[in-house]
Amino acid sequence: MRQKLSTAAFSFLLLVIAESASIAHAEPIVPADYKLVWSDEFDVDGLPDETKWAYDIDHNRQGWFNNEKQYYAERRRENARVEKGNLVIEARADAAEISKLPDWGRQQFSSARLRTLGKASWTYGAVEVRAKIPCGRGTWPAIWMLADDKITPWPDSGEIDIMEHVGFDPGKVHFSLHTKNGNFITHTETTAVKSVATACTEMHRYQLRWTPSLIVMGVDDQRGFSFKRPTLKRADWPFDGPFHILLNIAIGGDWGGQKGIDPNALPARMEIDYVRVYQKSGS
Repeated sequence: MRQKLSTAAFSFLLLVIAESASIAHAEPIVPADYKLVWSDEFDVDGLPDETKWAYDIDHNRQGWFNNEKQYYAERRRENARVEKGNLVIEARADAAEISKLPDWGRQQFSSARLRTLGKASWTYGAVEVRAKIPCGRGTWPAIWMLADDKITPWPDSGEIDIMEHVGFDPGKVHFSLHTKNGNFITHTETTAVKSVATACTEMHRYQLRWTPSLIVMGVDDQRGFSFKRPTLKRADWPFDGPFHILLNIAIGGDWGGQKGIDPNALPARMEIDYVRVYQKSGS
């Protein structure tokens, strides 16, 4: 017997059809009808703007996820600063200096992990970050998003990786999504790789478009990743609530440290020209 679609399922079907059409017409990753709603152009030298960015230092003492080896500093110019129109996140081998800090967890490397949590977050829209990333062996820079949801555990709450790069595999940019039903713990994450030969020598625009039924990511308006919402289940698509942006360089770890850490690669810098967030009018 033919069954009627529920209102929610019918609406979902219409969204998927509409988004598929936009892919077919090769619409830019940041569509022309999206409006700028938030940005940091990094045009004032000094520490990052604390009205826009917070420091993630939550796991310094007990150690960071993925067996990463860095200490994430707070308000330390050596690791995060604005200079000459760019945000600079710098990873350093400076254990002697960071060992004097009260939350030091015996790490040998320092870095910074900035996030907009508590400052700004968004549900749907587009993100563009123009950046030059490091390529040294052992470095693991990332531009990504996490849910503001503090109750639902990861990966059930979702993760959007707009750009990840591991230094032992230079020029390969990774895009990924993590959900309850698809994540790196079970090796089931949705992921893709795009070759960007000059990622470590030139600025590139790392981009995300996120709608209720589709996530597209790419570089310089060249798509590298596309994921259509598969079901209405949150286990497959936890991307219907507010997410915030994170910027960081990790050192070592289960992925970034697979080929070891080259001490001569440090200090290593990620330089970011701007971070811009767009949303469709009326969203």
